Parts: sequence; structure tokens; C-alpha cells
Amino acid sequence: MPAPTPRSGIMDIVAYKPGSAGSPATKIYKLSSNESALGPSPKAIAAFKAVADDLHIYPDAGASALRAAVAAEFSIDEGLVVAGAGSDEILTLLMRGYLGPGDSMVMSRHGFAIYAIATTGCGAEVIRADEENLTTHVDNLLAAVKPNTKMMMLANPNNPTGTLLSGAQLRRLRENLRDDILLVLDAAYAEYVEADDYEDGIGMVGAAIKSGADNVFTTRTFSKLYGLGGLRVGWGYGPKPVVDVLNRLRGPFNVSAPAQAAGASALADKDFVARHLDHNKIERARLFEALQELGFRPIPSHTNFLLVGMKGEDPKARAAMADALNTHLTQQGTIVRPVKEYFLPDYLRMSVGSSEANSALIEALRCFK
Repeated sequence: MPAPTPRSGIMDIVAYKPGSAGSPATKIYKLSSNESALGPSPKAIAAFKAVADDLHIYPDAGASALRAAVAAEFSIDEGLVVAGAGSDEILTLLMRGYLGPGDSMVMSRHGFAIYAIATTGCGAEVIRADEENLTTHVDNLLAAVKPNTKMMMLANPNNPTGTLLSGAQLRRLRENLRDDILLVLDAAYAEYVEADDYEDGIGMVGAAIKSGADNVFTTRTFSKLYGLGGLRVGWGYGPKPVVDVLNRLRGPFNVSAPAQAAGASALADKDFVARHLDHNKIERARLFEALQELGFRPIPSHTNFLLVGMKGEDPKARAAMADALNTHLTQQGTIVRPVKEYFLPDYLRMSVGSSEANSALIEALRCFK
């Protein structure tokens, strides 16, 4: 008998694999999903609890208070901010709005997996540009553009590599892209960056709008620094025509009331943010040094995680070591992230966790044979 057939491209998707959570029956340290090492902000928790008696009421469809808080924090126009169920939703909606069969999207070879997943789901072509030293390469991105390219996706800093493009490089990229290509800057880890010449996308969006262009958009998340991954809340900022497309596509109540309340309160908790950033800086350096001392090859990172290369010269042997080390760490109760699907079979990604979790990871690494 005939059966319903999914739309072209759907069955070509390789489903996203979240970081393993391990077994709930044993003590584990989950360092596989780049979650907040300190948990959520106390103010965000209080805001979440404060709406508990009103869960029967639909949330504000426009996430007005959250968008106002974002606009005030970053000195941008509230009308050009759109809220989403995590920045992933906004990225997916952008692709639904601008990509279809016959179109293409350009990304870096080791770019975030959701870009390829969402593009394929729209029936469009994914084009991957080679990186250099695990860093996005502007000239390779530009060379990858085809006549049918309508979008370029770029995480900066990048996940899973942790590497960074400077503001000057990003601006050169935009200047040399066709005007009809939408450049989307995913700045999920922007808060962790300390580099002087860093562009989180907000300035580039503002410059584009001022010049009359509608071809730059940036996204942010509350899942990393602010510790609200379990609530799914993020936001995007861009030109009015792009925001209009997103508001037409998104669900009318796409961000829950608890998520809106917690997000606005987390943004305002400056003491917690400062404490988290200090912790990340100190603990990331401790992990990096320990990994180097043990002979591994951690990549310098601008995020709350480290991409760690295995020992040795032979790629096949390194890939086998990555599998063995992942199994060993899991058995020791420390969960990290294999990154084979990112074309990095001889690497593991390790989140910067609590001091206790990081110590457990280092000890497990030391007893790996």
C-alpha cells in the first residue's frame, strides 16, 4: 500500500547527537554539553519559581520583557530583537525562511552541526569550506560560494574547535560576500572571549542597518554562560526585514513564561556572570596545562570547553586512542564528547566543569593507559 512520503531532504538528515549524560545510577561528571559549570544564576532560579503559580497562563507572545532587557543590556533596538527557544530555533527558522531546494548554504568544515541539519531539512545544499589549523578561513569561505548560495553560517567562537576569527577578518568576509547572501553570526560563546579585536556580530548588524543593508544577523543564547540550557531560551538581532521573516515563522508562544522570566533575571545578575567568567578562565587554564603535561594536544580556546587532540603522529592510531579514552573516561564517571560527526575522529571535546569535575577528569586522564 502507498504510504506518506516525507519531503525531499528529510531522510538525508543525520540527526543531531546530544552530549551523553551517562548513567543516572552512578556518580558522573557531565562534561559533554558545555553547560554552565556553576549552574544557573540564583536570581534566574528565583524568577523561575515566581511564575510557578501562573503556569496555566500563556506566555507573552512577544517576549516583551526579555527583549527589552536584551535591548537595554546591548544598547540595541528592541524592535530588532527576536526571542527563541534557544538560539537553535532562531537558526533553524532563518534557514526555513531563506533556503529551499536549489539553494546552498556555506559553512566551515568543522562548523556547528545544526547548520547542516537544518539546511538539509530545507532541501538545500550544504557546502563546507576547509579550515586552516582548525580555524575558519575567510578566503576558503569566499571561494566556496556558488551562484545559488543564499546564506553563510559562521559560529564565532566556533563549536567544537573553540577557535576564533578577528573582527577585521569578519568584516573582510562581509565586504567580499555578495549583498544577497545573508551572513549569520552565531555568537553562543561570545561572553567568554577576551581577545581585543573580537566582533560578536552586534556591531556588524548595526553597521549593515546604518548602510541600508539587510544581510547580517547574529544570535545569542542563555544556555552557556547563564546556565539556562534546560529552559531553552535565546535571542537574535538583525535588520527589520529579517526579523519580520522570523516573526512570521516562529510559533506564537515559542518561549515559555519561566524561560522569559529567568532569562531577563540572569542577564541582570552581574555578580554571578563575573564569578562564572573568573571560574572558567582559571579552570580552563588548569585543564589545558594538565592535558599538555600528559602529552595530549589541547587547542587554545575562547570558550568554556577544550577540543583535545590525541597523542602520536598516526591519524588512525589517534582515532583509536580517542575511542579508547572516551570509553575509559565514561567508565571513570567523566563524560566528554566524541566529535567524529564533525570530521574530527582523533579529538574529544571536554567542557570546563566545576573544580571538582575538572579534578576528576584530570585524575581519570592520568590513569589512562
